[in-house]
Amino acid sequence: MPVNASNDNLGWLAPTFKLKDVSNDIMTLDQLKGNNGTVIAFICNHCPYVISIAERLSFEAIELKKFSINTIAIMSNDVTQYPQDSFENMKIFSKKYNFNFSYLYDETQKVAKSYGAVCTPDIFGFDGSLKLMYRGRIDSGVMNSNNSQIERELYKAMLKIKNDGIGPTEQMNSFGCSIKWKKNE
Repeated sequence: MPVNASNDNLGWLAPTFKLKDVSNDIMTLDQLKGNNGTVIAFICNHCPYVISIAERLSFEAIELKKFSINTIAIMSNDVTQYPQDSFENMKIFSKKYNFNFSYLYDETQKVAKSYGAVCTPDIFGFDGSLKLMYRGRIDSGVMNSNNSQIERELYKAMLKIKNDGIGPTEQMNSFGCSIKWKKNE
């Protein structure tokens, strides 16, 4: 279902964070943001929806970087319930899909909560000043679809944000597995 981009869900500033990257370095939003925009994708290692877009996310990150738009991925799932999402498995996942961007571990889940992330993948597109201009899916490719004409929605949205200072009017919700929240928190 399309979301009207003029609603109140856009325009807020990206909350800052300091998280461990798969390289074992502690990284901040300020270190990772792009001059012309930043994509933040909440993903995990086990979700079939994430697995189905992982190669395309890696590709789009490379393409967007050419325009000084950086990509950041964050894994916020409870690894006690879902050990396949462990930090060690994040390293393997990042390497398998050739991530050329930071893949960060949100162990406390505070970052996912501060962004209002609900599923994996959940994709946020910010402008150069870190104001939210896009919240939607990576593209029109859907799991188990034979559609060879895939609309590059995230890519086009981020270029529009860079060039026009505003996101697309119509944005399609991302869908996937729910974030696996820790019990009793």
